[in-house]
Amino acid sequence: MIEKTKKNCFHSGAIAAEFIGNSIAKHQTKTSIGAHQIFLGQVRADIIDGKEVKAIEYTAYEAMAENVLHDIREVAFDRYDLTCMHIHHSLGVVKAGEICLFVFVSASRRKAVFDAITFIVEEIKAKVPIFGKEIFEDDTYVWKKNT
Repeated sequence: MIEKTKKNCFHSGAIAAEFIGNSIAKHQTKTSIGAHQIFLGQVRADIIDGKEVKAIEYTAYEAMAENVLHDIREVAFDRYDLTCMHIHHSLGVVKAGEICLFVFVSASRRKAVFDAITFIVEEIKAKVPIFGKEIFEDDTYVWKKNT
């Protein structure tokens, strides 16, 4: 059974470890699944021009971002033999060390999840209109460039 319901979700602030753990645990009853793969994006305390990043403030064009995430999901389901997929991204302030992106895919076999997770994360970074303002210890900021 393929779970293609809308599972894109924005979270206010960091994505909690408990949420991630509960999301994974809910799949134990889906016995046709043989493999899961997760990607966790964490805010780094980068040093930029001698200043340390203490947090990133994420904003988005939410309706447009949801549409782009939907398109990425559809392509991933068409390209890879996935059972289900969940994409969660933070909005608002996320401190260095906290999780800002959680992508979770499942399939009957491992090759599909390995290939799909890379595709999905790269597409999110390249196409989804989510913007990050890197905030330094002195409260100055620069707009993040996705790499």
